[in-house]
Amino acid sequence: MSKWNLIINVGRCENCHNCVIANRDEHVGNDFPGYAAPAAAVGESPIRILRRTQGSAPMVETTYLPVMCNHCDDAPCIRRAGDAIRKRDDGIVIIDPVKARGRKDIVRSCPYGAIVWNEEQQVPQTWFFDAHLLDQGWDRPRCQQSCPTDVFEVLKLDDAEMKKTAQREGLKVLKANLGTNPRVWYRGLERWETCFVGGSVSADLGGRVECVEAAEVTLSQGSTVLARTVTDGFGDFRFNKLAGDGSTYRIAVSHALGGVWRDCVLSESVYLGELRLVPHSTTDLRGGADA
Repeated sequence: MSKWNLIINVGRCENCHNCVIANRDEHVGNDFPGYAAPAAAVGESPIRILRRTQGSAPMVETTYLPVMCNHCDDAPCIRRAGDAIRKRDDGIVIIDPVKARGRKDIVRSCPYGAIVWNEEQQVPQTWFFDAHLLDQGWDRPRCQQSCPTDVFEVLKLDDAEMKKTAQREGLKVLKANLGTNPRVWYRGLERWETCFVGGSVSADLGGRVECVEAAEVTLSQGSTVLARTVTDGFGDFRFNKLAGDGSTYRIAVSHALGGVWRDCVLSESVYLGELRLVPHSTTDLRGGADA
């Protein structure tokens, strides 16, 4: 049977909050019996935009990550709530607005923090895929309909086909280690989960400092070379998709004008700043303190 899935394109989100506003426009003060009680005018939104800023000026990257109910196939909230939450045949999770009344414990059951407490109605609520609209014939929820940068993409596929799609396109889910089998997928999640290391290469040309283009830069750990790149027209280089697990990396720069190297421990993204080339005749080619 075909089931609803949502793909979120990480990197396209510009933090405009149109999805949040559209969700509140749809649900605040509007009662949808069988689906949800009216959302509160004041309180947490079931759709949130998380922000991660990496690096330092001038090499800074900000990533926005929309998060909401994952409509898990093995949802912890269902195990906690009993008949107060149901899983529809099309994959959508619905918190019953009547049976869940007063059940604040349901909020704490979600490991993703996707369930909010409606103080006005005394009921837990979440993003329920705008199932009331889909059941009326809509082909997409309000978050996708309102997004100007195509962050959201809904698919209705059977599980086997969705698994093939996820493998083919490299889709990932949040906190896969929990084993909850979410139906919300992320394209490009590595931008949120990994780090980068970068820097700017320069040289002293007779008292005039210039950026160095086309210098070869090598990223290595111990004796193993992990990647190579060259500096651009501004002397900048960058290595992406690195694990921020406290590993030590060595950056080595080589050019006809000289060389330099730098070690760094990567727990968050790092901009190494200016790496000044040292002429090859110089015995110490570090060109600066370790990062």
